[in-house]
Amino acid sequence: MQSQIYEKVKKLLREIPQGVTIVAATKTRSTEEIEEAISAGIQVIGENYVQEAKNKYSRIHKDVQWHLIGHLQKNKVKDAVKLFDMIETVDSLKIAQEIDKRCSIIQKVMPILIQVNIGGEDSKFGVPTENLSNLIEEISHLQWVKVKGLMTIEPYKDDPEESRIYFKHMHLLFEQIGRLHIPNVQMRYLSMGMSHNYHIAIQEGANIIRIGTAIFGPRPY
Repeated sequence: MQSQIYEKVKKLLREIPQGVTIVAATKTRSTEEIEEAISAGIQVIGENYVQEAKNKYSRIHKDVQWHLIGHLQKNKVKDAVKLFDMIETVDSLKIAQEIDKRCSIIQKVMPILIQVNIGGEDSKFGVPTENLSNLIEEISHLQWVKVKGLMTIEPYKDDPEESRIYFKHMHLLFEQIGRLHIPNVQMRYLSMGMSHNYHIAIQEGANIIRIGTAIFGPRPY
């Protein structure tokens, strides 16, 4: 008999359009839960904290990608560039430069997404929308960092439909940056939407969705 996690993943994979990647948001989840999701077809693991990812990484011997989907502190970059296949949460030149520096040492090119504070919330990380193109232009000159798209954590709304305005704005920014044709920058990925509103995010152009509760159930607090 398959577990609930297995069945939920299979259902998600049947639902989402081709070309949309599910990042399983695995903060606080056990390695057993994560391996169950992988066995059902999850190919990308998303972790919020470098240390937690480090602990799990050594125990999960599966051919999956690892994305950092939480805020990255400068003192964690050295470990992060060894663990992760993509960092989705870059929001400053300073952190991009540190990633570039650490990647140059290990000769690894790091794909990154630029995190946008689409709701202008003081409580959220992310570059303000008005500074986005300038930041990308600055980062584009780095050798070991490649901007591959945008990411956002939209303001939480009980009604998923209320998130649509933020997703529309993100897609507009995504297209605007693409039309600038900045060297060394490729607008390939738009990461937005979570368990309660990923349907809306996909309708508005997301091709990466970050799903935790809809796979693993509510977190025990």
